[in-house]
Amino acid sequence: MEARAVARYVRISPRKARQVTRIIKGKPVGEALAMLRFTPKRAARIVEKVVKSAAANAENNHDMNGDRLVVAAAYVDEGPSLKRIMPRARGRADRYQKRMSHITVVVRERQ
Repeated sequence: MEARAVARYVRISPRKARQVTRIIKGKPVGEALAMLRFTPKRAARIVEKVVKSAAANAENNHDMNGDRLVVAAAYVDEGPSLKRIMPRARGRADRYQKRMSHITVVVRERQ
């Protein structure tokens, strides 16, 4: 049995969020939360909330044992981008994108 949690339209670049999700795959939930708490990245706080939500979903909705939960999968998909304009010299303009992410965490009970 699996439980999952998804944070959609999070205003952080998927590339930066993937750096954080890479370190928690396959780890027990308690260990993953401890690693995220001491990771000096902005994405770590967001991923931590998603892991906590997935663990709560497992315990409350699927009657799993919270001590035996493992992060089975953690991945980041690209969301829509906000296109913005930055004024440049001589009346010109450059376009840049503010990227969004969809962060998914799946937890499973250890056998």
